[in-house]
Amino acid sequence: MNEEIVRKIVIDAIKEDIGTGDITTENVVDENERSKAVIIFKENGVLAGIPAIKMVFSEIDDDLEITLLRKEGEAVKIGEKVAEITGRTRSILMGERLALNFLQRLSGIATNTRRYVEKLEGTDAKVVDTRKTTPNLRILEKHAVKVGGGTNHRMGLYDAILIKDNHIRSAGGVKEAIKKVETGHTVKIEVEVESLDDIEEALEAGADIIMLDNMESSEMQKAVEIIGGRAIIEASGGITLENIRGIAEIGVDVISVGALTHQIRSIDISLDLTEQ
Repeated sequence: MNEEIVRKIVIDAIKEDIGTGDITTENVVDENERSKAVIIFKENGVLAGIPAIKMVFSEIDDDLEITLLRKEGEAVKIGEKVAEITGRTRSILMGERLALNFLQRLSGIATNTRRYVEKLEGTDAKVVDTRKTTPNLRILEKHAVKVGGGTNHRMGLYDAILIKDNHIRSAGGVKEAIKKVETGHTVKIEVEVESLDDIEEALEAGADIIMLDNMESSEMQKAVEIIGGRAIIEASGGITLENIRGIAEIGVDVISVGALTHQIRSIDISLDLTEQ
C-alpha cells in the first residue's frame, strides 16, 4: 500500500470523527489515566487492516504502544486476540471506533475473498477484484483482497485499457473500438464481449484479454474453444460462491468478482479495556 495515501485517508477519518475533540471522553476520563486494551475477533475471519489501525492510533497519539498478536492475512477464530494497545486511556478511546471500522470492513473483505479463493483450489483460474469499491477507500479494499488471497484488477481508469459495452457502442463496434486505441507494447488491451461473434472481431483486432460478460456456461465453453489460447480469458458477471468453480473448470484464466468488495459483511471485532 502507498503509505501517504493511506495516511491521508486516516487523517481525513480522524477529522470526520473526532473533529475538535472527543467531548465525552474529555469529560469522563482523567487525562493522566493509562490503560491496556485488547482487540478481539467476535467471529471467525481473516485478519486485514493492521497497517490502517496502527496509523490511526499513531496519528492520535504516537506514545501509544501497539503489540500485534496475529499477522495480516491469518485466519482468526472467535475469541482470539489480534492486538494490544497500551497508553493514555483517552487516546485509546478516541481511536477505538475508527480503528475498528477499518479492521472490521477490511477483514470482512479478506474473509469474503478467501472463501472465493478456496473454491478455486486445484484449478488454474484466479479471482480478481473490480472497481466496485467504496470511494476513496479503494487502496485499502484492494489491499484486503490481496490479503484474502485474491488478485487486483486495475486500480482505476488510468492504469489499464478495458473496452466495455458503452465504449463499443460509441465507437461503432468491437473492431472499431480496438483500432482507436493507441498504446505502447507494455499495455495490454482488454475488451468486453457479449456474443461469440464479438469474440472473433476482438481476436482479429488483436485484443490481449477477452472478458466474457454474463455468458451462460454453454456459451462460455464455446467461447473458450474459439479463443483457443490466443488471448487471456476473463469471466465476469453473475459470479457467486455456488457457480465459481464450475466457471473455472470451463477453462477461463481469470474470474472477476465485484462482490469481493461491494457485497460483504464486516467482521464483528471489539476493543476492550482490560486494566488501568
